[in-house]
Amino acid sequence: MKFEIYKDAAGEFRFRIIAANGNILASSQGYNQKQSAKDAIASIQKSAADAAIVDNA
Repeated sequence: MKFEIYKDAAGEFRFRIIAANGNILASSQGYNQKQSAKDAIASIQKSAADAAIVDNA
Protein backbone atom coordinates (compact mmCIF):
# COMPACT_ATOMS: atom_id res chain seq x y z
CA MET A 1 0.00 0.00 0.00
CA LYS A 2 1.20 3.52 -0.70
CA PHE A 3 0.16 7.15 -0.49
CA GLU A 4 0.42 9.18 -3.69
CA ILE A 5 0.40 13.00 -3.58
CA TYR A 6 -0.67 14.80 -6.74
CA LYS A 7 -1.88 18.19 -7.92
CA ASP A 8 -5.41 18.31 -9.31
CA ALA A 9 -6.74 20.39 -12.22
CA ALA A 10 -7.64 23.23 -9.82
CA GLY A 11 -4.06 23.38 -8.54
CA GLU A 12 -4.81 21.82 -5.14
CA PHE A 13 -2.75 19.06 -3.59
CA ARG A 14 -4.51 15.77 -2.92
CA PHE A 15 -3.45 12.28 -2.00
CA ARG A 16 -4.70 8.81 -2.74
CA ILE A 17 -4.20 5.59 -0.86
CA ILE A 18 -3.31 2.92 -3.39
CA ALA A 19 -3.38 -0.83 -2.74
CA ALA A 20 -0.58 -3.15 -3.81
CA ASN A 21 -2.67 -4.22 -6.82
CA GLY A 22 -2.99 -0.60 -8.00
CA ASN A 23 -6.59 -0.02 -6.92
CA ILE A 24 -7.37 3.36 -5.37
CA LEU A 25 -8.75 2.75 -1.88
CA ALA A 26 -9.36 6.37 -0.86
CA SER A 27 -8.86 9.94 -2.07
CA SER A 28 -8.43 13.05 0.03
CA GLN A 29 -9.90 16.50 -0.03
CA GLY A 30 -7.91 19.27 -1.71
CA TYR A 31 -5.20 21.17 0.18
CA ASN A 32 -3.69 24.54 -0.74
CA GLN A 33 -0.23 23.49 0.44
CA LYS A 34 1.62 20.25 -0.18
CA GLN A 35 2.74 20.17 3.45
CA SER A 36 -0.91 20.06 4.55
CA ALA A 37 -1.43 16.92 2.47
CA LYS A 38 1.73 15.40 3.98
CA ASP A 39 0.52 16.27 7.49
CA ALA A 40 -2.82 14.56 6.79
CA ILE A 41 -1.00 11.44 5.59
CA ALA A 42 1.13 11.42 8.75
CA SER A 43 -2.00 11.70 10.88
CA ILE A 44 -3.58 8.73 9.11
CA GLN A 45 -0.41 6.66 9.45
CA LYS A 46 -0.25 7.42 13.17
CA SER A 47 -3.93 6.84 13.98
CA ALA A 48 -5.18 4.18 11.55
CA ALA A 49 -4.13 1.15 13.59
CA ASP A 50 -6.28 2.29 16.53
CA ALA A 51 -9.27 3.47 14.49
CA ALA A 52 -12.63 2.01 15.42
CA ILE A 53 -14.78 0.28 12.84
CA VAL A 54 -18.36 1.58 12.90
CA ASP A 55 -20.84 -0.54 10.95
CA ASN A 56 -24.04 1.43 10.32
CA ALA A 57 -25.44 -1.01 7.79
